[in-house]
Order: sequence, then C-alpha cells, then structure tokens
Amino acid sequence: MARDHRNLQAFKLADELALTVYQHTIGFPTEERYGLCSQMRRASVSVPTNIVEGCARETDADYRRFLVMAFGSLREVGYLIDLPSRLGYINDTVAAQLHEQYDHAARVLSNLIKQVRTDK
Repeated sequence: MARDHRNLQAFKLADELALTVYQHTIGFPTEERYGLCSQMRRASVSVPTNIVEGCARETDADYRRFLVMAFGSLREVGYLIDLPSRLGYINDTVAAQLHEQYDHAARVLSNLIKQVRTDK
C-alpha cells in the first residue's frame, strides 16, 4: 500500500530544513564546498528522501526502517548545525533558526516513528 509522503508533516518539515540548509551553506568558504558544505547538504536531503522512499515501501517494517534512517540523518544534521556555527561560517541567528527547524522536525519525526511502531 503506497503512502503519500506529501501528506506527512514530518516530510514537510524535513523538506523545509533541507531548503534552509542549502540557502545558508551558499556562503561557506570555497574550500568547504566538498567538505562541510557537501556533508550538511547530503545529510539534510537524506532526511526527506528516506521518508519518501519509506512511504513507497510495501511493508510496515520497511516503512519504519526508512523512518528510522531518516531520523539518524536528522540527528547528523543537528550536529552539523553546531560545527559551522563554532567555525564562524554561520552566525548565531542562522544557527538558532536551523536548530529550531531541526528540533521541530525531530519531534514530529520521532512521534511518527512511535505511532508507526504502535500501529503494528
């Protein structure tokens, strides 16, 4: 049974976070293009794409597995927000915005995972 990822708040929040990460990594130093910038972007895009892929899976077990992978990538993004902030690549206001989006996405995705686990 195909699920529509576009109806999930977790997907919408993850998608918005990925967009915000892309917007704020544009100004990273050139030498970080293939380093921290690339890692932040890949991790942030991994969250919504894993949700999309999970929604396309037929079994609930596969769906849960991809949601958990999305959550792992989201946690990676949480760390990757801190590092450029400490390096001075993003200012405190941007870091706070990213953390707020991260926290909201993490709460919603965590709740979705709990819901899917109890719906067995």
